[in-house]
Amino acid sequence: MVLTVHTRTPTELVDITAEVRRAVAASGVGEGLCLVAAPHTTAGITINEAADPSVAADLIMALNRMVPWKADYRHLEGNSAAHIKATLVGASQAIAVEEGDLVLGTWQGVFFCEFDGPRRRSVQVRVLAGRWA
Repeated sequence: MVLTVHTRTPTELVDITAEVRRAVAASGVGEGLCLVAAPHTTAGITINEAADPSVAADLIMALNRMVPWKADYRHLEGNSAAHIKATLVGASQAIAVEEGDLVLGTWQGVFFCEFDGPRRRSVQVRVLAGRWA
């Protein structure tokens, strides 16, 4: 399944947990693995606290401090900071599926991480059936 995410700002974390859960339910897989992947070089996927939006704001603040937008980058397109942040966060997450749902902690959510927005982005969600040994 492909999810579409519309971002509104240059750097943004978008909670996509509900959409990923719907994809898992639609797959009919009761036990297995869900792969969530961002096929973009300036975006990523992470899992973190979804209950308090200040956590996402703090993550963005820390990434912006670690990787400033303006520096002596060589990439001519001018978005090297976005590429670096995407590499630090990672392009995908694998999440266990049990009883037809994502195995996440109480406060955890799945986030699409935009580092070069605003844009219309896609997220690949693949649910694989399988039993754990």
